[in-house]
Amino acid sequence: MSEPHVVVVGAGFGGLNAVLSLARARVRVTVVDRRNHHLFQPLLYQVATAALSPADIAYPIRAIFRKQENATVLLAEAGSVDRSARELVLSDGRLGFDYLVLATGARHSYFGHDSWEPRAPGLKSLEDALEIRRRILLAFERAERETDRERRRALLTFVIVGGGPTGVELAGAIAEIARHVLVREFRSIDSRESSIQVLEAGPRILPTFPPDLAARAQQALERLGVQVRTGCAVRDVAPDSVVAGDTRIAAATILWAAGVRASPLARSLAVPLDAAGRVRVEPDLSIPGDDRIFAIGDVATLDSAAGNPLPGVAPVAMQQGRHVAENVKRDLAGLPRRPFRYRDKGSLAVIGRAEAVADLGKVRISGFLAWLAWCFVHILYLVGFRNRAVVLFEWAWAYVTHQRGARLITGSIDRPHS
Repeated sequence: MSEPHVVVVGAGFGGLNAVLSLARARVRVTVVDRRNHHLFQPLLYQVATAALSPADIAYPIRAIFRKQENATVLLAEAGSVDRSARELVLSDGRLGFDYLVLATGARHSYFGHDSWEPRAPGLKSLEDALEIRRRILLAFERAERETDRERRRALLTFVIVGGGPTGVELAGAIAEIARHVLVREFRSIDSRESSIQVLEAGPRILPTFPPDLAARAQQALERLGVQVRTGCAVRDVAPDSVVAGDTRIAAATILWAAGVRASPLARSLAVPLDAAGRVRVEPDLSIPGDDRIFAIGDVATLDSAAGNPLPGVAPVAMQQGRHVAENVKRDLAGLPRRPFRYRDKGSLAVIGRAEAVADLGKVRISGFLAWLAWCFVHILYLVGFRNRAVVLFEWAWAYVTHQRGARLITGSIDRPHS
């Protein structure tokens, strides 16, 4: 009898941990991803703000599984799942499976306004990060040559829609670029006069953090010169402005950090989805009506013990990947499956240089100690010794010099944003 074939779609945090946890199992594992690299998404904003280069936070998938003899890697695009045939439908063929693990992540959601995407890019891929970096750096370059005062003001206005961790991190990083990195490099403009604004529809930023930590984060942003506007829903995004409430803000650079939607692959499963397109999985992380297909990470939703949906963060996906692998091994051993229980080790968000907030359960810290904790955790979970060493060096250099080593504008400088 041949070994069961486990197909894992997506080599993000969830898929990566599922495959690694099956290394000693008597199964064949095939990893399918449309990229050839694993991406460390928590540091993607640092590529977007010129602190790190793309290769610093990415690692070849084949290199990760080089020594795992039961794992095969395929570079392919998954389009749908044929449940009756037990096949994953690829853009150029089909792949049979005994077990299927969907770990395809999410994209940004514009809540029915997809036409806003070219005008306000989100941050989910290296391509997104490089485009955002291009827009930020080009805004300063164009402002240097602009003679019209109002147009120059718009070029030096940066609007971030969404006050979650990504929005806060982007705002803090852009403020540091304007207030420290670019000072004295231009002759016609003063980069410190830039306006960085965070627009949050809810009553406060960082809504998943305790209110006191969210307040400290807002104070840290304001010390950097960032204007935080809460209770401010965006009604329209134009190529050169954004309408928030009754106010139109002229801005050449608008970035989206307001919401996500699950990978469209989930729709092909023909199972109940939530408003964000995520699969409502069973307690063992299988999909309703099919215990051989699992969904994990941002493509799935499951309530915690407290009755709230689990957050879409890397630790959830990592633990779910390991749990799915354990349940597959229990199936093969003839043992009953176990329900998934998330072990929350805390949440971290960085605002800027030596500024962060950390919710560690009973312990809540902010400022320099929280920033050190944030640095340690992110270095720890980066894949590859080279990446850890390079990132640690870049952070140390930036801390001492206030400089960023990846200030490169790629692509045509004349290409419009929309």
